[in-house]
Amino acid sequence: MATPKPFQHAAFLRDLEQFVAGGSCPASCSPELAAILRTPGVDARPSPAASQLVRLLHARKAVLKAAFDTGQVADELRRHQKFARPGQPSPHIVQLRQQQAAARQASSQSRQLLIQSAAAFVREAGIVPPARLALEAFIDGWMEAGLPQDPSTPG
Repeated sequence: MATPKPFQHAAFLRDLEQFVAGGSCPASCSPELAAILRTPGVDARPSPAASQLVRLLHARKAVLKAAFDTGQVADELRRHQKFARPGQPSPHIVQLRQQQAAARQASSQSRQLLIQSAAAFVREAGIVPPARLALEAFIDGWMEAGLPQDPSTPG
């Protein structure tokens, strides 16, 4: 059985949630990231971009989970359809197709939430994405390059 891909920013997300709830800015932040997360002039208060980044990280985590779930259901359906007899599908295969449809819908919804969260974060943080690059691709690259990753997860 396959294992889900670990979320590389889990510890940072936990620290960021504490910061937004009233804690201190995560120590693992780079100075550039800390400038985005703090309210200008007031070091202790999180900026609106910090809460949007929390939302963005939750959306990214949901996309990874939905992609894993979609793959799991598709693999199981392929395994069962391989030996299915021609004609009307068995109730189990019908159930697997329904699960696959639900997993695809969850995947689409999580991607939409990721794009909405990315747009809100980019707007609040004042980041200008390059022209002719999809926002999702830009934000994925930005998160990989700019956010601290858990040392236990492979990059």
